[in-house]
Amino acid sequence: MRITIIGSGNVATHMGAAFKNAGHQIIQVYSRDMQNAALLAYHIGAEAVDHLDRINPETDLFIISVKDDAIIPTAQTLAKYQKLIVHTSGATDLGALSAVNPKAGVLYPLQTLSKIREVDFNTVPICIEGVDNDITHLLEQLAQTISKNVYRVNSDQRRVLHLAAVFACNFPNYLYGVARDLLAKQNMEFEMLRPLILETAQKVQNHLPQEVQTGPAERNDQSTMAAHLQMLHNEPQLQELYNLLSQAIIKKDNGRQGRK
Repeated sequence: MRITIIGSGNVATHMGAAFKNAGHQIIQVYSRDMQNAALLAYHIGAEAVDHLDRINPETDLFIISVKDDAIIPTAQTLAKYQKLIVHTSGATDLGALSAVNPKAGVLYPLQTLSKIREVDFNTVPICIEGVDNDITHLLEQLAQTISKNVYRVNSDQRRVLHLAAVFACNFPNYLYGVARDLLAKQNMEFEMLRPLILETAQKVQNHLPQEVQTGPAERNDQSTMAAHLQMLHNEPQLQELYNLLSQAIIKKDNGRQGRK
């Protein structure tokens, strides 16, 4: 398939490479920053452009991989070509595209992606949705060329999935940063926590999260939690966060015990 990538960020970079490696032809890469467009285009054998009026209409598919608030205006500009347009957003409804282009869909990769780290895209779950059965089937076949994990997920489901991903990925990563800062104040290395982080992640590959919850809140260890809160007396925001998470764990644990 002939594909044009709109965007040059993390998702565009990884998805563009995956499609190229699967044998698809990447026609162009568009970015407002020509240097970014040229860098990605070089790696996937495409032409770089930095103006949408230089888009080559001889393509089969536009993949819009830009910030959510830029999806609709970008799709409006591309609609004149009457080609299939998809976005890669977890939070944007399919209707945002179908309102401006009758041939529309979604290719949402459920993975944290960074340019500094390679990902085996074959393992990445890809959530697809089309405006009709024909487009859905086409996108399903296309996604299967780059991943073994392809799911039909509608817009309502995808929004919940994106929210769940924020809780499962973005918030823990922020907390890793908090932990790193706490250690740095005592001249200790974040490296000390990496085995703990890895073991925690490996546990939930085979068990439900609530089955492997540990720590003072799970034990309702009030003295330890009070000591931790005292240690954070100069960090009221972290005190509040610590207490909020601890109470949520205690409440959830009590709820499980009540159902036994």
